[in-house]
Amino acid sequence: MQRRHFVQMLAAGAMAGQIPVGRSAWAATSPDNAPPSKKKMVVVFLRGAVDGLSVVAPYAEPDYARFRPTIGLPAPGKTDGLLDLDGHFGLHPALGALMPLWSGGKLAFVHASGSPDPTRSHFDAQDYMESGTPGMKRTSDGWMNRLLGELPGRPSPTRGLSVGAVLPRIYAGLVPVASMAEGQAATRPTILDQPRVADAFAKLYDGNDATSRTYRESISARREVLASLDPSALEKEQMAANNGAPLPNGFPDDAARLARLMRNDSNVQLAFVALGGWDTHAGQGTARGQLANRLRPLGDGLAVLADRLGPMLDDTVVIVMSEFGRTARENGNRGTDHGHGNAMWVMGGPVAGGKIHGRWPGIDEASLNENRDLAITTDFRSVVADVAERHLALPDAQLDALFPNRPAHGEAPRILRV
Repeated sequence: MQRRHFVQMLAAGAMAGQIPVGRSAWAATSPDNAPPSKKKMVVVFLRGAVDGLSVVAPYAEPDYARFRPTIGLPAPGKTDGLLDLDGHFGLHPALGALMPLWSGGKLAFVHASGSPDPTRSHFDAQDYMESGTPGMKRTSDGWMNRLLGELPGRPSPTRGLSVGAVLPRIYAGLVPVASMAEGQAATRPTILDQPRVADAFAKLYDGNDATSRTYRESISARREVLASLDPSALEKEQMAANNGAPLPNGFPDDAARLARLMRNDSNVQLAFVALGGWDTHAGQGTARGQLANRLRPLGDGLAVLADRLGPMLDDTVVIVMSEFGRTARENGNRGTDHGHGNAMWVMGGPVAGGKIHGRWPGIDEASLNENRDLAITTDFRSVVADVAERHLALPDAQLDALFPNRPAHGEAPRILRV
């Protein structure tokens, strides 16, 4: 192997999870001096298939308690009961931090939603939801990367942001994406932050070829992210991680950092966060237990994000989604198995909140999908397309590129006030 190729591989490895960029990043040059868009979107993906029938439970239906004798949540007003939403549905009590957003008209749910593909494989279902092409395994890019390429306005190295060390499937593609690491790693120096190493790479990639330009764009984007998270972060780059103040773990803290970054860097328009641990086959629990222990920091983090965004929340839509729901009936291990329909969460100032959107099919025997799951009446692409069109100002032609073969326009619930 030639020395230059070895050094290129080292650089790529050092940057991996920090500022992944696409091969055609140089097509994304600024066409004008227009200010960054104020319209923002954040996607939170719950990997593992969260139980939407516990998140937003149809407590008014007798079959809910019958199907779930040990994990069904008590009705509102009872001990450890659900938080009433509309007299038919109740919110899991661990999500109490979100009730002010519901009451304030900034939180809604789209029930009986999801991917039309029938797979019960986590891997395939996540792939389809992130590619935006259910049933098609050959799609090379993710729909958030395609969205970055279609958005009107001025491109930027930090226009698309991913929270986490690995570039997710949803951002795969040719448009550059910036990354913010989770927890303490968010501002932890890398090998490329060491002065001697940085100088060596700067000399190596001082040309005008595509690789050199990509490298410089990556370094620029990383510095922009660090500076937005903490104005003094650039000075701390040379310090070892344990010499700085520790950053607490968990989604609420990552949400606070994300909100700070979005406030300080107006170029950030799209952001993505993935959270795991939702595959509750056994010991799911009710108001307490495994699921509640995961929902509480999720709800707290979303509330923190809304609070820390401040006035920016008026121009931000947050979508929470998962690859599929879980069975209507509990299993023999007091958990739930892989299902079909689920509930999407939509939060933000533009949202027509305080409402359960979509057509509810019911969970009686005759209405279940394959006699076991909540049916799907709203395709997840319809929800995202509504946000892309009416919030992010994406024209119809670009919507076709974003979601090929998406459902007919009239089938989408109108989840935004605009």
